Amino acid sequence: MTLKAVLFDMDGTLVDSESVHFNIWNDLLAPFGVQYDEATFCQRFSGRPTLEAAKEVVKNYGLTISPEQLTDDKYAAFGRFVSTNLPAFMPHAKAVLEQVKASGLKMALVTGSAKDEAYPILKGYGIFDWFDCVVTKDDVNNPKPAGDPYQLALDTLEIKANEAVAVEDTFTGVTAASNAGVAVYAVPNHFTLEHDFSKAAGVFADLSEFFKWLQTKL
Repeated sequence: MTLKAVLFDMDGTLVDSESVHFNIWNDLLAPFGVQYDEATFCQRFSGRPTLEAAKEVVKNYGLTISPEQLTDDKYAAFGRFVSTNLPAFMPHAKAVLEQVKASGLKMALVTGSAKDEAYPILKGYGIFDWFDCVVTKDDVNNPKPAGDPYQLALDTLEIKANEAVAVEDTFTGVTAASNAGVAVYAVPNHFTLEHDFSKAAGVFADLSEFFKWLQTKL
């Protein structure tokens, strides 16, 4: 395999945004008398499509709001928050992005977030243009765990699946990359340590360990 690109997930992989997602959800659900603790919510919903999570919550609690409206409200609230409150980078994330970019490899961002959620973070940190392509859930008919987002990234970069590796932190993300035929490496965070990563080609403790492995392939 001639490696040509690294395809990065965003939430929980590059930026520590899971807590932000959790707080936004709880703010939206509070008027309905629904509250989750952070560990339970993130372990259950990290990496899952927002609409899928909304459907489950609405059904479980009989909420008087449609899943679609709850999803739209969540996207809007998250986008407003991160426009002025950027979530922190995950450990080693910025350095690894700089190193991958300097290596000459192409880089893509493949996220399950909406454009209104992802773009303020990428542009706020000034890294939007570091990526040769950015794929959000809005760019595909079938978001993660379908392979469509990764296939779109491959098509945009004009490379084959075996010329890329992906980095994900959740079962949903690993499944999506695997469904597109891309070798995927998991870097779980403290909320996703118990996720099923059996479809991953490997699991690393953090992004610096992933980059050490990547250097052996260059």
